[in-house]
Order: sequence, then structure tokens, then C-alpha cells
Amino acid sequence: MTSPFALVDTPIAPRGSNATAALAELAWTFHRGFRHYRPSPVHQLDSLAAQLGVRSLLLKDESHRFGLNAFKGLGASFAMHHWLATHEVAGDAVFTTATDGNHGRAVAWMARQLGLRSVIFMPAHSVPARVAAIQNEGAQVVLVAEGYDVAVQRALEAGDQHGWIVIQDTATAGYTEVPEWIGAGYWTMARELEPAVHGVERAEVDIVLLHAGVGTWPAAMAQYYWHRYQERRPRIVIVEPTESACVMESVRAGRPVTATGSQQTIMAGLNCGFPSTAAYEILHRSVDAFIAIPDSWAEEAMRQLAASDPAVVAGESGAASMAGLLAIMNDPAYQPVRDHIGLGSDSRLLLWSTEGATDPAGWERVIGRSP
Repeated sequence: MTSPFALVDTPIAPRGSNATAALAELAWTFHRGFRHYRPSPVHQLDSLAAQLGVRSLLLKDESHRFGLNAFKGLGASFAMHHWLATHEVAGDAVFTTATDGNHGRAVAWMARQLGLRSVIFMPAHSVPARVAAIQNEGAQVVLVAEGYDVAVQRALEAGDQHGWIVIQDTATAGYTEVPEWIGAGYWTMARELEPAVHGVERAEVDIVLLHAGVGTWPAAMAQYYWHRYQERRPRIVIVEPTESACVMESVRAGRPVTATGSQQTIMAGLNCGFPSTAAYEILHRSVDAFIAIPDSWAEEAMRQLAASDPAVVAGESGAASMAGLLAIMNDPAYQPVRDHIGLGSDSRLLLWSTEGATDPAGWERVIGRSP
């Protein structure tokens, strides 16, 4: 990797935002009528803002979502609901997907709410706590030695072979509709910030940091900001692990490519070797910067958030937005990014913590106490 960032000189609105907005309105209606739904909290981190030398720092904490310790339930619940609302189901339906942990648990949880079965494919190196969390939702877990990208193929093949319903959050050739539904479900996270943070005319933040695995979630958020604000949108930075920066490397290549890193990162939810093709099409020209960060910044972000007021329990992947901000503010290698997005003492920032301590032992190793 030649440099840890890629900059976009003149971002443009992504295609398809109007269609996603229409689906997102259905998702917003569904979620607000869903008996398990509660908005996730937003924390104002004044002490961290002062420490970093910025005007304000907001963090939306998704660790409380549906009791799943992560945000993925929003996308999975709407996609599964919408699938059942638009298809005839013969007999007992079975849902399947591939996951590094959070998405699979969300699919398994929603299947249980619906009284249906689920089969979840996971990389064999997944930490036991994440496997157990999915099994505790009643799912059958199939471990795949070759890793996440092969697990995605196994889930798609199982869907074809057994007639199972595939709820995958990454788009591939011939499989794009369900990931679009999942992305529409994620808009609920942004809708919850209206109008206090996401005002009618302008957002009350200048810069938003989002992190990417396959890219479906940040692509959905980029669509939201362009649809709501057009050129008045906040500046957007995408954060990935250095060893699995498939979105940034694809942007550089001008097409979706496999990441060249080792795919050895503690940010397990972002450890994806190949991007969602649909997410790449949205992201590659619609945001301001892409950065790749080493794991050390994720660990520091976890520590900073755990010591903040209020304290935030953020997992390795969940803390990636904060990790990206710490890298940009402290590492001279990212100074061009800081200059490009105009990050300074008057900046108002919005970060997202997308998971809690989904690996409690890992969180304790970094923080020094139990979550």
C-alpha cells in the first residue's frame, strides 16, 4: 500500500439515492412499529473534543440496538421483513448469511423473532464469543476455514441448493436487491438524528467519519447525506483497517479489487477482502477521503472511549471511526487528509460506535478490566 489514504477532489452525488430513500421510508415505518425498536443514544464527548482540539464531538452508540450489542439488526430486520412481505413462502423458511459476527447474529435474532430457522456461515478464526452469541440465538453455525469471502460464497451456494433465503449484506454479481434493502434499513440510524443533529437545511456537524467492511453501511450513510443535503452535506471520511482496506484499494484501482493486506486485524467486523460491488459504486466518488489505519489506533480509540464522559464500551470494529479521527489528528502521515477535509479547531464531528464488546475477552485485554 503506497500511502494510508486516498482523497477525492470533487465528490459527486451517488446514483440510486432516490430509490434507496423510498425503501428507507418503508424501513423507518417498519422500525418504529417494531416492538423491539428504540432509538440508540447520542453522546456529546466534550472532554474528548477539548483534548483533540475540535469544537464538538458527537458519537452515536449502537451497542444498545435490539440488545444485540451492534447496529446490524436494523438492516437485517427490515430486509427479512421486506422479503417475507414481497414473496410467497412455502413451508418453513430458512434464512442464511455469512458473517464476521454482528450481521449473522442479527439475522439469527430476527429469524428467531419470526419463529424461523437460520444457518450462519462464519470464518473458522472467529472468536468463540461471537460464534456462541449466534448459536444462542438458535442458529446453526457453519465454520469456513477459508475466511469471510469464501463464507459469502458458501451462503449463496447454500441458498441455491436448499432454497434458503439469503440475507447477505454484500452485493455480488446477480445478488444486489437484498443488500439494497439492508442499506435502506440502516438509514434509520440517520433518521434518528433528525432534526437535532441532521437539521432540515444543514447538518449541525461538519465532518462525519464512517468505517467500512464490505461498505454497505457507509454507502447507505453517504446516500442519506447526499439525498438530504446535496452539496451542503458534511464532509465524509471512510476508515478501514490497513490489512483489509478493500474499499480504498478498489477506489485507487478504479474497480472492485481484493485487498492486498494480510486480512489479519483485530477489527474483525471490517476484515473483508472484497467490497460489495454496489457499495463501491456508491462510495468511490461520493465521499471526501478514504483512510487505512493500523490496529494500534483501534486499541487507543477503545481506551479513549472507555475513559470518556460518558464512558462508551466500543469493540474493536465499533471504535474504528474514533480510531480514524485519532490517526488523522496525531499521525503526520494523515496530515494531507486533515487539510483536505478542513479539520481544525472549529470542526464539529459526528462519529459512530457500531458495536459494543462483542469479544469481551479482547476488550478486557485492551482496557484492562471487564466490560
